[in-house]
Formats: sequence, C-alpha cells, structure tokens
Amino acid sequence: MFKVKYMGKEKVFNQKVSLLSLLDEKDKYNYLAAKVNNRLRELTYEVYYDCEVEFLGFDNYNAIKIYETSLRYLIAMTFEILYPHLEIRFSYNVSRSLFLQILNGKKTIDNELLTQVNNKMKELIERDIPFKRKVVTNQEALEIYKARGFEDKIDALAYRPEKTVHFYECDGYLNYMYGYMVPSTGYLRQYVLRLLLPGIIIQYPRSELNGQIGPFEYASRYGHTLKQAYLWAKLCDAETVAKVNYQCETNVVDFMNLCETRHNNMLAELGELIKKDADTIRLIAIAGPSSSGKTTFAHRLRIQLMSKGIKPVKISIDDYYLGKEQCPRDENGEIDLEHINAIDVNLFNQHLLALIQGEEVELPRFDFQLQKRVRGNKIKVDANSPIIIEGIHALNEELTSLIPKHQKFKIYISPQIQINLDNHNPISLTDIRLIRRLVRDYKYRNSPAENTFSMWDSVRRGEFKWIYPHQEGADYVFNSELTYELCVLKKYAMPLLRAVKNESEHYITANRLIKYLKYFKDIEDDLVPCNSILREFIGGSCFKDV
Repeated sequence: MFKVKYMGKEKVFNQKVSLLSLLDEKDKYNYLAAKVNNRLRELTYEVYYDCEVEFLGFDNYNAIKIYETSLRYLIAMTFEILYPHLEIRFSYNVSRSLFLQILNGKKTIDNELLTQVNNKMKELIERDIPFKRKVVTNQEALEIYKARGFEDKIDALAYRPEKTVHFYECDGYLNYMYGYMVPSTGYLRQYVLRLLLPGIIIQYPRSELNGQIGPFEYASRYGHTLKQAYLWAKLCDAETVAKVNYQCETNVVDFMNLCETRHNNMLAELGELIKKDADTIRLIAIAGPSSSGKTTFAHRLRIQLMSKGIKPVKISIDDYYLGKEQCPRDENGEIDLEHINAIDVNLFNQHLLALIQGEEVELPRFDFQLQKRVRGNKIKVDANSPIIIEGIHALNEELTSLIPKHQKFKIYISPQIQINLDNHNPISLTDIRLIRRLVRDYKYRNSPAENTFSMWDSVRRGEFKWIYPHQEGADYVFNSELTYELCVLKKYAMPLLRAVKNESEHYITANRLIKYLKYFKDIEDDLVPCNSILREFIGGSCFKDV
C-alpha cells in the first residue's frame, strides 16, 4: 500500500496507478505533465510508492516543452502520411515559434500544402490517438531508422551513451523526440500554422502567456540572422550534433578556426560600416541578452576600430546605477536592478551629450561594496573618439534620448545557433546562453548551478521587457555563437548539472540540459584563442577585466 497526495487530496492505493487516472475527466486535457516528488513525469506514468504529485498545466514552462515536443511529433507524423518521401527540418524562429522547411524533393510549400497539413493534423487530433512509449535497444533503433530513411537520426545514434532508445508509437508511426510526450493527439488542439516562405511558422501555447498563443510579430532583422546562422551551419557542415562531432573528430583545428574567423569577418564588416560614417557616429551602443558575450565583443570592436584609425572610449553604464534605496521595485516588491530607472538616466544623458560636445566630464564610479556612486575619473573625448556603451538598456532610446539618432550606431549581440540533434529536434537558442552562464557563474563566482537556475526566470523576464523590444532597432546584429562551443562547455557544465540533487526544484531543468549536452564530443581549452568570446565564460581571456 502507498499514499498519493495531489490537489489537496490524499489517497491510498494497493496497486500501480497512472497519473492520468487521478484526474477528473473534465480536467484531464487541462494538464500536460506532472511533478512526482519533484521529478518530471508524463501523465501516463504509473506511481507505486508514497509520493506528492503536482499537475502541470499550460502556464508551466516544462509542461509547454512537452507540448511543443509532441506537436513536432504530430507534424512529422502528418508529413509522413501525406508526403512520405519529403525530409523536413524544425528550428526555432521569430516570435518564439517553430519553423519547418523541406530539405529535399521539388514539393513547394504553399497554401494548398498548408491546408492539407492542417486538415490532416485536425483529423489526427480528433481521433485522440495515444502516444505509446516503446523501449528498444540501440541496434533495434538503428534498424527502425534505416527502414524509415532517418539518416540524421542514425548519425546521432552513434553518439548516444545509453544502450536503449525511448521511441513513441502513434497509429503505427514511430519516432524519437528526445523528450516526454502528452498522452495522446487530442491534447494538441492549440496551434497556428502560417506560411513564411520558404517554410511554415508553427505557433504554440506559451507558458509566459498563461498558455495562450501570442500574436505573431515578424522580426525581419532577427529572422535574417537566423537564416544566415542556418546557412553558416550548412556551409561548415555542422547543422546537426553528429556533424559537429565529426568535424571535431576529423579536423578540429580547422573547424574551430573557421568559427573564429567568422567572428573576425563580422568585426571587420562592422569596422568598415562604422568607418564609412565615422564623421557622424559619436555613440556605439551594444546590447544583448545575458551571456551573449557583450564584454569581450566590446573589447574586440574597440581594437577593430583602432585598426581603422578610430579611437573609441568605453563608458560603463553600471557606474550610473542608483543606490538600492532609489531603485524601483518589481510586482513582488523586490528591488528591480534590471529596470531602466535603476540607472540615473538623466545624468547619463547629460554626460554623454557633454562629452560629444567636447566638454570635460567627471564620470561617476559605482562602488559595489559601498553600494553607492563615488567620484571617478575626468575625461574628455575628441571628434575621432566615438563612445562605446554596452548593457541591457543600451539600445533603449530613453537611455540616450539627448543624442540624435543619426549619431548613434546600435549593435544587437546574441548567440543565434542553428544546430539540431536531428532534423526533428532543434536545440534551444536560450539554452546555449543558460549553459554559458552556468559555466561563467561557477568559474568567476564559485556559484553552483542551482543559484544560476534560481535567477534565470528573473533574467528572462528582464530580457523580454527591456531587450527584445529594441532588437529590431539595431543597425547591426552580431551572432556571437561559436558552432564548436558546446564541445568545450560540456566538460564544465556536466559536473555542475549532475550535482543538482533529485529533490531540487531545479533538477528538471538540469536533467533536460544533460539530455542533449551529453551527445557532444569534448574539445580541450588550449585550442580556444585567448581573445575568443568563449573565453569570457571558461576563463583565460587576454582581456583582463572579462
């Protein structure tokens, strides 16, 4: 006999009971998964021990990840039924959506195809077909992949450390999506398909919107960057983990230098763009989400501009922070250090304007021990010295409102990776930054993974509020991803992730990251250049204050 606590109830059972059976019939489609003693479980999971169950709905991030995984499965199944010879690929795209493209054949994505796919999906959803989990050996998985022509999955299987694979079967269709699934197709009623040539945009419920599908907002600059990232991955033959690993096994030095050269080329392009308008540009503003590599990038851009005869001056926005007692508070009454009004915006504007007009200014310096501003250095800049600023609010017009727009050059930086485990399973762009931050926080602050995880939701809220609304206003987008980087970060991140205990509230997140990070081969640090953006996270940078 065992006890199960859930939804304010406590019941005793003497045989296994599925989580789904604990829900009332009217409620079952409102939940997508559950936490059982703090472990993420599918609703089809059967408990047989004392436990506490928390059912997870559409407002839960991990539950929505399961929904998205299941939706990708359903779409792949639909294409297998309608167009069995077409090879499709999913990736993450604009407006926090999925993007589907066809990789082979002459079939054109158009309204007719979209209608056929949508109608077939609705039919499968109405049938409410169960997803049945099936455990097979790696050899059995290999035979299944061969039979279905899943060459990309065959390549990934070679790097799988486990001896078994958890397939899901639905009405005779088999696939493996590297994640948990909802119980049946009937759970997947909420989605939107729309044409965005050369593919299809797939929107699905978002946890941050309490399970609603947000309005579609096409970000042309961001979308272009993602397209270029995919073309880059194709160019260096590294659009899947297996291909990245192959590059590491066969020509790792060339591969790493190829990736670093791409950064060099973008910096050179930036240098030329700024030089062409050097007589006008007086302020260079750099912004991007957490762990984008802003600090190293700013150093490298400064050096690039110096090679063009331009002598930029870097000013820290952090030195204009107000004391905690003057900072605004968030909806929970906590001090909100990421709010723009946590900065002395008026003083910052005044100092920028005075410097651009050729005046001498005494800059403040924020003393983090005293938690207040103190007097800093006096500086004066000439007409050949644009000012560089970098930070969360650097692209926000409010921060630099006294400077005319034509005198500003805005740069958005973020790692926009386009690598998949296989064609049906993209790697999250946000997870790349989270892994970078985990490694950096431990390296420089001796901070365990749980501390980073506990702050991440707040960090993400700040990004949605203060960074992403301004990214389309950038004059240049710098993609700071290094296609080889997870091979370097893995050996730092895996021990931190595995140290997160089963009972931790962050175990689910740690386990999710482990599930795909384990596929990457290791690369030693000594091959990473000292000025690489990656050095900002693993240490050994030639820039002393990184």
